[in-house]
Amino acid sequence: MSLRTALADLETPCLLLDKGKLQSNLARFQAIADSHNVMLRPHLKTLKSVEAARMAVGADGAITVSTLAEAEAFAAAGYRDILYGVGMAPNKLARVHRIQQESGARILLVTDSAVLAEAAGAFTKTQGAHFHFLLEIDCGDKRGGLPANSPHLLAVAEALRSGGATVAGVLSHAGHSYGASERAQVEAIAEEERTSAVLAADRLRASGHAAGIVSIGSTPTVAYAKDLTGVTEVRAGVYMPFDLDQMSRGLCSHDDLALSVLTTVIGHNREAMRILVDAGGLALSKDISAQAFMPGAGYGLVADAETLAPLDSLAINAASQEHGKIDVADAAWFQKLPVGAQVRVLPNHACFTAAAYPGYQLLEDGALGGRWSRVNGW
Repeated sequence: MSLRTALADLETPCLLLDKGKLQSNLARFQAIADSHNVMLRPHLKTLKSVEAARMAVGADGAITVSTLAEAEAFAAAGYRDILYGVGMAPNKLARVHRIQQESGARILLVTDSAVLAEAAGAFTKTQGAHFHFLLEIDCGDKRGGLPANSPHLLAVAEALRSGGATVAGVLSHAGHSYGASERAQVEAIAEEERTSAVLAADRLRASGHAAGIVSIGSTPTVAYAKDLTGVTEVRAGVYMPFDLDQMSRGLCSHDDLALSVLTTVIGHNREAMRILVDAGGLALSKDISAQAFMPGAGYGLVADAETLAPLDSLAINAASQEHGKIDVADAAWFQKLPVGAQVRVLPNHACFTAAAYPGYQLLEDGALGGRWSRVNGW
């Protein structure tokens, strides 16, 4: 049975994940980490899959998650070194404590707040919990964290220690690297990320904190960092499947894209010169991040269902809730893509697109090869 025939039996829209490409992407970033003599702590916020974690780090390696639902699921699957990479909130402390008690896992938490430190201390005293924290350092992204030289850094660390928590180290995320298209720009951001985190960790150690973990990362800065002296681990996530946003800035090629959405042609609007498919805004997300450096990407590029070869410059040009709209300049496309035909859409932002699905249909060696589930929700 050809792959095209096998795909025709799948109800669409559905998410396809190519295991061979995934393995190649994993190997590439592991080699980068090894070349710098740092640990790779992959961020599973993109694929949210236990099977993907096992491919990336084996059965019990160190991982990063973005939700406590993920922390819960991965802890239950045997992972014991889990970084919850989102600023901690007081109303989540009880759940973290429960996960740690039930699984024996260490959930590394992140904060930049003395208020949270005090809440963690109060919880510890009443519940007998013990928490490990990384202090978040702002290296220029302006999302969260303290500047490395902030006087508040040591105050937050002392508040954590006074409450019985361990200051395990620092964490920084160069999210602004996603806005850079030139390698030299990303290299400069990566160095700023490194120096900020190392300076903060040095200040903590000088004040008597162990601060053994210096964790930095984003897919672009891990890919292009020239020097990681002083860093102990790097985090990246979207490198696993890659996407158009990463491709638009030269971090990967079309051949590296492991994730795609299979969709079916459901209508022709010949007057409007438009083909309709059953993957709309919910199936693809309305992220158009690749447009900044890849004009015409729309809500995703359209490719052949079997080979993933681009279908000229066709893209999802507009999207409503359940409809994707492909504008065509040549009426011959109505014959090439009749109602019932299938195509695949390469997403702008793999994290957002994958979030709509309960799992992945796997592709292995050009054939359908089983299914992986995802950990959705919070």
